Amino acid sequence: MKVIVMGCGRVGEQVARIMAAEGHEVSVIDYSAQALDRLGADFKGRRVLGVGFDRSTLIEAGIEEADAFAATSASDNVNIVAARVARMVFHVPRVVARLFDPRRAEIYQRLGLVTISSTTWGARRIYELLSHADLDCVMSFGAGEVKLIQIEASAALAGRMVKHITAPGEVSVVSITRKGQAFLPSLGAEFRQGDTVHLAVLASAMDRLPSILGEGV
Repeated sequence: MKVIVMGCGRVGEQVARIMAAEGHEVSVIDYSAQALDRLGADFKGRRVLGVGFDRSTLIEAGIEEADAFAATSASDNVNIVAARVARMVFHVPRVVARLFDPRRAEIYQRLGLVTISSTTWGARRIYELLSHADLDCVMSFGAGEVKLIQIEASAALAGRMVKHITAPGEVSVVSITRKGQAFLPSLGAEFRQGDTVHLAVLASAMDRLPSILGEGV
């Protein structure tokens, strides 16, 4: 996949490195040569010096053949402009913009742009850690309405069936990993102590989840 990362700050650098390490063809745009130097001599992708929403700069970075574009600069305005140009002018299939202001993120999501608000994500993660310290939330969906929770089955859960902790519309067992092998369980499947269990949980049911799982889980 051909990927363009606009903005070589800490986030952009990490995205570029991860994508390159996975074998993708990566171009990184930044107006600062010093920022591009952060990538180091071992970075195998392209470095393009210029403004991230300038047409000629984007063409130099290969946007006409790009499969994905990530706008990760420190400016919400620059990220939105660059993302809109990539999506609406060059028709890049996958475009993501990092935004700090969660209110603006919601507005642009309604316009069809995929946005990531680090402020919102960070606030939610802190809330989860403070409110549900014993439950490991590995992912949230939508605006946080549904959470993917990972637990290790304790002795209290062992022997119980999936149907015993399933609450339609609130809690569903997504998968069980046992001895390194994951499977999709039926409602009659029994938990064993030490199983890694992934649950999809409605946010409003998080407070009740410990009691659903059983004391000691």
